[in-house]
Amino acid sequence: MFSVGFQTLFYKETLRFYKVATQTVAAPVLTAMLYLLIFGHVLKGTVPRYPGVSYIAFLIPGLVMMSVLQNAFANASSSLIQSKITGNLVFILLPPLSHWEILSAYVLASVLRALVVGGCVFGITVWFADLAFVAPLWIFAFALLGAAILGTLGVICGVWAEKFDQLAAFQNFLIMPATFLSGVFYSIHSLPPVWQTVSHFNPFFYMIDGFRHGFFGTSDVSPWTSLAVVSAFFALLAATAINLLSRGYKLRH
Repeated sequence: MFSVGFQTLFYKETLRFYKVATQTVAAPVLTAMLYLLIFGHVLKGTVPRYPGVSYIAFLIPGLVMMSVLQNAFANASSSLIQSKITGNLVFILLPPLSHWEILSAYVLASVLRALVVGGCVFGITVWFADLAFVAPLWIFAFALLGAAILGTLGVICGVWAEKFDQLAAFQNFLIMPATFLSGVFYSIHSLPPVWQTVSHFNPFFYMIDGFRHGFFGTSDVSPWTSLAVVSAFFALLAATAINLLSRGYKLRH
């Protein structure tokens, strides 16, 4: 079903983050814990959230999803830029791997890392609040789709970037603001109407809102709307990544 080349590339990408688990898994978990302790204490009782839901309980799914998204992006983008800079990207381009196999291997490894980190964050933070799994299928669907989207975006950024500075700029000026302004720390209904409208143009909002719906059974928008937006966004990014890989954009010199 899967070619040996695909399995090898997927294994290589998985082994890459496993070998430095302190940096790729433990560090993001510690960061999420600090967010929980600081924001949970400072904003407790001041930020509007869902009726009957404590702020810490509201915050935990957002932190889990934020960890999933950021680590999925980091896995694919950092691997590609390192391969380009060190010159070993040729060993990925020479084998008879299709563009779909290359993209799938990078994205699946990113999804695996993202789910491992997200699971660890949830396993530690869940002790701070009572959470229910009202709709577990929504939780799994949005975690999987969110990780796949950011993994694909990481591939696109890794293909486009030529040095670490460009990669850092992409992450600091696009990924980070889009994540923080997506409702991780607040419900968008606490915003003025104009900013609520702006938030609806942020695809990250739909990923986090749909994911949070799985825990509480309530959300700022319908989970079906979120699923449609997220799925369309994933299809657009996947088509873009395949186009770049098929043209060898910034890969073949």
